[in-house]
Amino acid sequence: MANLGYSFLLVLAAFIWGTTFVAQAEGNSAGPFVFTCVRNFIATFLLFGLAKILDFAGKSSRRPVTPADNKKLWKAGILCGIALAFGTNFQQLGLYLGTSAGKSGFLTTCYIVLVPVLSALLGKKISAKNWICVGLTVVGLYLLCIKEGFSVQASDGVLLLCALSFSVQILIVDKYGSDVDNVRLSAIQCLVACVLSAFPMFFVDMKCSAAGLASAVEIYTHVNAWIPLLYAAVLSSGVAFTLQIVAQNKIKPTVASLLMSLESVFAVLAGWVVLGERLSTQEALGCIIMAVAIVLAQINPSSSKD
Repeated sequence: MANLGYSFLLVLAAFIWGTTFVAQAEGNSAGPFVFTCVRNFIATFLLFGLAKILDFAGKSSRRPVTPADNKKLWKAGILCGIALAFGTNFQQLGLYLGTSAGKSGFLTTCYIVLVPVLSALLGKKISAKNWICVGLTVVGLYLLCIKEGFSVQASDGVLLLCALSFSVQILIVDKYGSDVDNVRLSAIQCLVACVLSAFPMFFVDMKCSAAGLASAVEIYTHVNAWIPLLYAAVLSSGVAFTLQIVAQNKIKPTVASLLMSLESVFAVLAGWVVLGERLSTQEALGCIIMAVAIVLAQINPSSSKD
């Protein structure tokens, strides 16, 4: 059976990501790339600070010592950061272009299909039970997220590119995460995502004009604008992506992607509990089907890396 402690960390990450959808939707007022760039900048600062604290406390088990260690760490961080930059920006842009939060959640979590497909193309064996779990999860996600039929919009393609980007990020973490300092890896990927997001921030959101910059600055002079930004920066970019890196050291990427797909369930449940939204029979059935798929994946003897 898979290590339940690490599985719990991925479920916790999914919970944070699911509740962050609301923050992301509210954070688009200054522009999608502004939000993504600033959230990753804040997360970078916090994570590098945490790495130094862990060094001082003697808790950094994989702290880079040699030039070879640093090279491996930065290679992994840059690759993860590129994938993360595309994933978070495509997701934020899809929401900005008008795709509903529920549909965005469904399209984003299509990585549960893409991860095993890409893994198979890379020569990794995917068990029949895991393919069944993937199929069940897709059905559950559809029931959970799609309320009034499935019409195709231009912004949906952006969300599918987001799913592909996150699939690549999951596989990169699987390849490098067990060999490098996890907190520093998370910090570097956020740094790279911040830098790459700065280009569309200035040339798209700001429109190369002082008015665009002044508008963004004015928005963030209000306390209310910082609440969703800090939630996304500290918890989603800082905590959740670090938990993902730590947990994927022990869990295969296909099973990890199934666990992380629970973000859609938590997004719906958060709306039900916090916002008083009605949980329909269809949504409840979708949650149950996904729960069955997750439990089935966890009792798969091949789901653990150990």
